[in-house]
Amino acid sequence: MTSHQNTQTMKPATAAKKLGVYLEATPADFQEGVVSRAELSELQADPPAWLQELRTNGPHPRPVVANKLGISIAGLARGGITEPLTTEQIDALKQEQPEWLQKERATQSEVRKETVRIKERNEERARRQGA
Repeated sequence: MTSHQNTQTMKPATAAKKLGVYLEATPADFQEGVVSRAELSELQADPPAWLQELRTNGPHPRPVVANKLGISIAGLARGGITEPLTTEQIDALKQEQPEWLQKERATQSEVRKETVRIKERNEERARRQGA
């Protein structure tokens, strides 16, 4: 008996998310097809020109925009940013430093500090229980 291996595929939206790019900005053949795990690995290892261009200049999906601005996705929404942004637009926001962005960055900083505090507290508790 021979083993028959199926090729695992994913929807273009899933592949775009894994690649960190905005699906609607990808080429039509990417949007309309399916992507195998092997194809995804190849795109990650040796990105074609269109993928390099999207990663460099955008438009970027919300998670990438939020990361580049140092805020949460919810913070983007609170700031009124609901559409993908290009690298140029993100850089302009960083230069302008609107009030909402300053507030969201401060909020994100506090969240990170609290996450570290909780992690350290839990590690301390585990150390005491193990001793």
